[in-house]
Amino acid sequence: MTEKKKKERKKNPREAKVIFEGLVTEALPNGMFRVRLDNDTIILGYISGKIRSSSIRILMGDRVKIEVSRYDSSKGRIIYRLPHKDSKRTDDSTDTEDLKDIKDSKD
Repeated sequence: MTEKKKKERKKNPREAKVIFEGLVTEALPNGMFRVRLDNDTIILGYISGKIRSSSIRILMGDRVKIEVSRYDSSKGRIIYRLPHKDSKRTDDSTDTEDLKDIKDSKD
């Protein structure tokens, strides 16, 4: 067996993970969360090291990407917090338009 094939075999354990998207339904102690995946499976998710070190807050109701092992599908590692779809720029918000009207009426 050549050296190249041996190196390729060492990379295979990384492929044993599957990435899903889900919704955080419950916050538990020590960076653990209950996550409901898009296929309605509820699993236990824990925060990855990069999210923990960069102090990204994860709250109930957040959409996250979670990495699940094929061997133990009841646990997973939260690797990304997805941005909210309903968040808009402040210029497009109706609240700021109301504030502009109030400022115009005062002048």
